[in-house]
Amino acid sequence: MEREDGIQQPLSSEQVMSEVHLGCPPNHSGPHLSHFTISLPPRYENSILRGNTDAVEDMSISASTMFDLDEDGDLILTRRKKPPSHHLVLTIQHNITSSIPRVGLQVWRAELVLTDFVLHLMSTSSDFDKVVALELGAGTGLVGILLARVAKTVFITDHGDEVLENCEKNVDLNAEIFHGKASVHVRELDWKDSWPPQEENTSPSKGRYSWTQSEIEELKKASLLLAADVIYSDDLTDAFFSILKKLMLDNPEKVLYLAMEKRYNFSLDDLDVVANGYSHFRSYLITEQADDAGCKQLDSASEPFFVGEQIDLRYIPCYVRNYNRGNDVELWKIKLNHKALS
Repeated sequence: MEREDGIQQPLSSEQVMSEVHLGCPPNHSGPHLSHFTISLPPRYENSILRGNTDAVEDMSISASTMFDLDEDGDLILTRRKKPPSHHLVLTIQHNITSSIPRVGLQVWRAELVLTDFVLHLMSTSSDFDKVVALELGAGTGLVGILLARVAKTVFITDHGDEVLENCEKNVDLNAEIFHGKASVHVRELDWKDSWPPQEENTSPSKGRYSWTQSEIEELKKASLLLAADVIYSDDLTDAFFSILKKLMLDNPEKVLYLAMEKRYNFSLDDLDVVANGYSHFRSYLITEQADDAGCKQLDSASEPFFVGEQIDLRYIPCYVRNYNRGNDVELWKIKLNHKALS
């Protein structure tokens, strides 16, 4: 691109803006604080969904005493009050605009979709309880911060001091949400570097974002990986799946939940509006489809290293208030393809 003074600017200086920030103050420079209100299911619903039979019994007792008779023998209906709405308010520091290499300073729509999904599983199951988890390309750290309410250890990772410092700031701003519930570590993870990181290659400039040997060993036991809106460049997609393969080989039972937005551009080659970045992403996955007999079959003759299953977002409630999911965000469950390893 070219400035008004005629000086050619590198593409990396082009400013982009997330749709999430459209309501923020215009022309605001530097970090901005937003407050995200997150609705939580009523506590008795959580108890039931987690198999708390005492809660079910309590509700049955209440139901049996809901009706009474007046002096004429007519039923008196005592309407149960609606359970109070429980919610969290997260304070997130972010930029309203950024250059493309610094998009981790913004909050993106796929990040909020992944937040909804994590909250849904936290509310309806114990799948995430006491897990060791890793968030890749965490950006502002919103998802990892919420997961820390139930997890044992959460590693929130990204690349670059500015993004990591902002992420650490958000962890500090919301520490009371998970205080005493999980260990949370903000760490540098460059997908293009070797894994695990070698001690002699650790730059002193990374400082507090460097990995210790004990942390690396704990991460090898992790069962849960998370990522949101990390698919927007073919080079980064290649690097992402490269590091993902290394991480999953440490524990082949690891599962990744990835939220992404399909971004469309006009292609001169295709003379059409296409999502080439999405196509490149899908080239890394083999998917399972059910045939007429209900048996699952792989939909590709090749053997990619990853099996993907798209999750239907229609069944995931919107817990994060006041944002529009749109129609182009997808959520994927991704695991290693064990057949490709044999």
